[in-house]
Amino acid sequence: MIKKVKDPGFGYQSSKNAKKIINQDGTSNVTHVNRTRNWNDLYSHLIDISWTRFFFFVILVYTSINILFAVIYNLIGIEQITPSTGNVLRDLLNGFFFSAQTITTVGYGGIAPQGLIANIIASFQAMIGLLGFSFITGLLYGRFSKPKAAIKFSKNIIVRDFKDNRALMFRLMNSRKNMMIEPQITVTLSITEPNKKGDNFKRNFYQLKLERDKIMYLPTMWTVVHQLDEKSPLTKYSNKELKELDAEMYILLQYHDEAFSQKLFKIYSYQFEELEVDVQFESSFSFDEDGYTLLDHNKLDLLKPIDYSK
Repeated sequence: MIKKVKDPGFGYQSSKNAKKIINQDGTSNVTHVNRTRNWNDLYSHLIDISWTRFFFFVILVYTSINILFAVIYNLIGIEQITPSTGNVLRDLLNGFFFSAQTITTVGYGGIAPQGLIANIIASFQAMIGLLGFSFITGLLYGRFSKPKAAIKFSKNIIVRDFKDNRALMFRLMNSRKNMMIEPQITVTLSITEPNKKGDNFKRNFYQLKLERDKIMYLPTMWTVVHQLDEKSPLTKYSNKELKELDAEMYILLQYHDEAFSQKLFKIYSYQFEELEVDVQFESSFSFDEDGYTLLDHNKLDLLKPIDYSK
């Protein structure tokens, strides 16, 4: 018997052109409106952004602070740290370089504060530098030490003949060399269908029964299989109808990672426009002359037609 499950948090309402809720990297594709922001969100934001954006942020803040203090030193009189050159731009540059030496506590000695006001400002800036670099160091440690799953999923899901019926399949693998201990997977299917009047769309949710939803450990690749039998919500659809179905699969993988010594999670999703029919995955591993198993990461997505004549 086919059983629906309650809304897992995505909402029953939908639209004809609804986008994916889960991005390819597992992040949420939901746009938040009128969300309250506070300073407590800054740390988590800087931990999660890409390395490019992170270093751009660091350089931008560092440059902005030095420009600000360069202007301040010129306003109080550049003569309090170094003789004026008579050129505004050069005086600003001297103020900028003195600011950079102060905030990093380098202090070459070529430029030094002379007056009381300049010394007070320089002392305050040195404190900002110590606090700022401590914050950046904490962010760098947090970014490197934060455990992240390195799971790769096959580009497509497939439907093929399997045993006495059909089955929906996809593959996954660990892109690292360490072992995945007791990986467990949950797959929730969302099918968007119009109501009887055809003026609105609604999502129906099903938890797919898998051939195996948990294994002891994963050294190579795992092909996840859902049989399209009488208990499957997809059994009533032909292969052609499946490709045209407005549906999405939400995948939650959890496992113990021996490198981080803790449980990690990975979220992924497939839309049925990524479905291929009557194909099978190519074998991803072989053996060398010494009998060692060779796992080819480039074969994760490779498909080949099924020869039903054999």
